[in-house]
Amino acid sequence: MEEETKKRLDAQLEKIYTSVEKTRKYFLWTLIISVAFFVLPFIGLLLVVPKFLSIYTSGLEGLL
Repeated sequence: MEEETKKRLDAQLEKIYTSVEKTRKYFLWTLIISVAFFVLPFIGLLLVVPKFLSIYTSGLEGLL
């Protein structure tokens, strides 16, 4: 009886481990996608906005 219980417990532990690994990979890819869609465009804006402002203000210099 004890051997059968140990086998069932081992099988359950294996299923739990597999489930935890799938969940870990899901969270990892969620983090990667979040960085790709939110952080990278923000960094791009930090690089583009100063260039846009310099072009915009240089166009206004003749009017002032």
